[in-house]
Amino acid sequence: MTAAPERADLDAPAVVDALRATFRSGRTRDLAWRIAQLEGIERMCAEREAEFAAALALDLGRPAVDAWLADLAPSTAESVYARKHLSGWARPRRVGLPLSVRPGRARYEYEPLGVVLIIGPWNYPVYLTLAPLVAALAAGNCAVVKPSEHAPAVADALARLLPLYLDPEAVTVVTGGPEETQALLGQGLDHAFFTGSPEVGAKVMAAAAPHLTPVTLELGGKSPVIVAADADVAVAARRIAWTKLMNSGQTCVAPDYLLVEAAVRDELVERIVAATKKFRGGATGGLRIVDERQARRLAGLLDGCGGTIVAGGRFDAAERLGEPTVVVDPDPSSQLMREEIFGPILPVITVESVDAAIAHVNSGPKPLATYVFSRSKEIVARVTREISCGATVVNHLMFHVLVPQLPFGGVGRSGMGAYHGRFGFETFSHRRSVLVKSTRPDPGFVYPPYGALAEKLLRKLF
Repeated sequence: MTAAPERADLDAPAVVDALRATFRSGRTRDLAWRIAQLEGIERMCAEREAEFAAALALDLGRPAVDAWLADLAPSTAESVYARKHLSGWARPRRVGLPLSVRPGRARYEYEPLGVVLIIGPWNYPVYLTLAPLVAALAAGNCAVVKPSEHAPAVADALARLLPLYLDPEAVTVVTGGPEETQALLGQGLDHAFFTGSPEVGAKVMAAAAPHLTPVTLELGGKSPVIVAADADVAVAARRIAWTKLMNSGQTCVAPDYLLVEAAVRDELVERIVAATKKFRGGATGGLRIVDERQARRLAGLLDGCGGTIVAGGRFDAAERLGEPTVVVDPDPSSQLMREEIFGPILPVITVESVDAAIAHVNSGPKPLATYVFSRSKEIVARVTREISCGATVVNHLMFHVLVPQLPFGGVGRSGMGAYHGRFGFETFSHRRSVLVKSTRPDPGFVYPPYGALAEKLLRKLF
């Protein structure tokens, strides 16, 4: 693996002060500047696809087609959508006035926050770093980009390429690890955007709190899949297997575990195992895990988890490999069922009813996503209504991430705040109220002291 880029000489105050000077110059507020930055991201993704693909292969073992599909194509789509809609998002909105404030004019307008920090993750290190950067630039901010130290080749590529395509005085890449992140958070930035685990998210929030820096936390969680007895089992199996295989299951919205009605459990498990073999194209052995520590953690989740392993089960920490694994009815109290898996292990829990599935999900923290397979509108409506989560997807998985018209974010332990499309623009903007009053009329009865008649008028007016 490529050595992690080092920033032992990081002067966090100087980095942030330089960006603040750029922001104070006012040029990032100009829509033409913002559009130029978005076009730069789009050109970078197109012209440097091979370099990013090579970096993703080094860090994650990701094939070139997956590098395009999972990182570069959605980054480009996010930027194109923002660029096409930016002028409409940024337009001031007129609002009406109550009688007590008339005559006058009122509006609210969006202004950039200032200098923001974007802390990227390792699992989709291009897309999940560039997508929030798109939102920050669309809103007119300067940004510090802190890529993940666990994807060092991608971090190096971003540090090298972003200054070539974006305004280098408005966007700075800082590589390194937790110490660099803490140093940057200590500068009292105008917003911090973090994608990663709830445990690290809590540390980011704690570091931001002394400066009252607002945060957006895109975290994880055990996203369940409820498969009702009336589901199209063949379709459900293919879609579950496909999305679980993506990035070796190292996806925040991956199906974490299944809750399957007993009548279709055996058929579903059999079809998932078959689909997994088919989608791997004859390949055997383990899938690539990001590092030895994660591979060892995943192997540990299987130790003493109970249940029956019907496929896979072998992990090689030294080689950073893990087989796609299906575990039927593990112990509900095991670490496997209490900890977010973030790897190619799929527990299958048998339930007697959709009621039992809903109760199981609601007994734990709110998930980032809930997936339900059913032909019944009533069942779908119940799952949507009764389970609080970041998003609900019916008869598929994960595709809501690719819809810029939808907000993406968690709730409770799975995150706070949202982005994508207009929602990202608003996350990185301040909605400022503007009220304009004329000096006339200026009726005397609104000023004290108030007589009986004045008080009567005021009570009617206000």
